[in-house]
Order: sequence, then structure tokens, then C-alpha cells
Amino acid sequence: MGIDIKQHLTPPMLLVIFLVIVSLMIVFPVLNMIILGAILAYGIKPVAHKIQSKLKFSSISILLAMVVVLIPLILLIAYIVTELIAILSGASSTSTYADINSLLSSISAYLPWSFDVNSISTSINTSVQEIGRYVLNYLAKFVSSLMNITLDLFILVCSVFYFVRDGNNFIQFIRSFVPDDSKAFFDNTIESVKDVLRSIFYGHFLTSVIIGILGAIGYSILGYPFGIFLGVITGILQLIPVFGPWPIYWGLFFMDLLSGNYPRAITVLLFGFFLSTIDMYIRPALSSHYADIHPLILLVGFLSGPLVYGIVGFIVGPLILGITYAVLDNYRKEYILGDE
Repeated sequence: MGIDIKQHLTPPMLLVIFLVIVSLMIVFPVLNMIILGAILAYGIKPVAHKIQSKLKFSSISILLAMVVVLIPLILLIAYIVTELIAILSGASSTSTYADINSLLSSISAYLPWSFDVNSISTSINTSVQEIGRYVLNYLAKFVSSLMNITLDLFILVCSVFYFVRDGNNFIQFIRSFVPDDSKAFFDNTIESVKDVLRSIFYGHFLTSVIIGILGAIGYSILGYPFGIFLGVITGILQLIPVFGPWPIYWGLFFMDLLSGNYPRAITVLLFGFFLSTIDMYIRPALSSHYADIHPLILLVGFLSGPLVYGIVGFIVGPLILGITYAVLDNYRKEYILGDE
């Protein structure tokens, strides 16, 4: 039995469709900030409720919770940018060129053939300088677009505030459009989405924070320059499935090996194995009570998210794919497997 499209495309429905399309066109340039705001609101909401239990003022509690959560994130980004500038500036110095030359000389002593150390070190130094210029130019463009960044941050802050305060009302508003025979599916989907958010927040973000803190402490104790920065990068890499902290500690291992610091090379390798091992215990312990998301979904989200949404894609990408998986899985259980 066919569906009479004309029966559904009434003038009010056509007006609604038209207004929704026009609204999406207006919202699309800042849609990533709105999505990120909804995601952050989910993590901030419990903090706001705890503060509200003491203050009894909803708006003030939400603002304080946003300060507690968002300010550290902004400071973290500022710290990463500052350290990158310092590292890139140091990489182009004369002393660094001498270090590269000395390192290549050490390598050539173990090889059965000879090569022009000065030529290779010059090429490496030139490449490092080019990379440094590219990053610095990118940062300069980033600062020059401060007006757009300010607008994005303003929309992000407003989105977080109103999603924390009125998120439940928004869900009920959407639910009112759902037919009665699909309300159970809608409610189950909302719960599945919450499970995905809990799984990613507790099982992945919190694991990365713990690994990053341990890495910063360990690298600093071992005497590496920029030990805290290495810990931050370790935590960020921990977010990406397959990667984890191994690029950092293996890189430090080879640097110490080539420079002749064998005790520290062995120590940092063992420390790196320790970081990789405890991840297998921390992550399942934190996320086992929530949704079990396949690592490939997170990997694709982390790698493709920034291509679509920019830097916030590292957060938005895996979350959107995880939520999409949860919705599809819930639909499969409700309408496909349920009918068998």
C-alpha cells in the first residue's frame, strides 16, 4: 500500500520544512560549536548540580561549573601552543644543528658505509626550519582570525550554559513530535546516547588524563626537557586508538640510545611499557559499565573529525560516530531483531 505524499505535504508542513532548511543554513557555520557545547554540557551538568546543592542558584552554579571545566581546557590549549613555539624556536638554533650533526656522526660509526654527515644534517635542519615556519605562520593566521574565534567561543559558552540549564526541556520538546508508537524507541535511544557519552568521557578521556599525568611525572623525573609537555602529548595520543603513548617513549628511547645514555634509555622504555600496560586495566575498569564502542569507530572519528570540524573535531568526531552507532544499534534491536 503506497504512501500518499500529498496528504503529508500540507502547507503547514511545507512551511516547517522550509524554515528548518533556512535555519540550518544559518546555523551551519557554527554548528560544530553548538554540537561541542551540547557534549560539554553533558559533562558539566553533574558538576553544576553539585554546586547548586550548595548555592541554590541555578545560573550561578552553571557558570561556576563552566569555569571549573572550561578554563583548564583553555589553559591547556594555550600551554600547548606556547610550548610548541618554544620547541620550534629552539629547534632552529645553532646548538640544535650541532646536536644533529653529532647524532649523525654517532650513527655513521655503526654503519658499514659512509655518507656526508654535513649534507644530511643541513637538509634535516632546513626541513625543521620549514616546519617551524609553517607552524608559526599557521599560529599567526590563527591569531589574525581572532574575531571569528571570539564568536565561536561566545557561541560555545552560550551553548554550554543553555544546554546545561534547559537540556531536558529540549529533549522533551523533540519527544513531543515523536509518534506514540515510537516514543519507546526514542527514550531507549536517548539512554543509549547517554551510555556512549559516559563511556567516552570516563573510559577514554579520563584514561587519557591519568596516563598524561603519569607520563608528565615520569618524564620530568627522568630529566627530559619539556617533561610536562611530553606528558600532555602522551595523554592526547592516548585518546587515539592504536597509537597510545608508544610514539613518545620509543622516540625518547632511541634519542637516549644514540646519545649514549643507555641507563635512561632502558628506564624510559620500561616506563613506557608500564604506561601501555596500565591502560589495559584502567580503560576497561572505567568504561565497562557503559557502552562498548569498537576502537575502529573512535579511530575514524579522531582522524576524520578534524578534517570536517577543525581542531574541535578531535572531540566531536568520535562522539558523533559513537552516538550514530548507538542509534543504529538501538534501531536494530527495536525494529529488526524485535520483529523476528
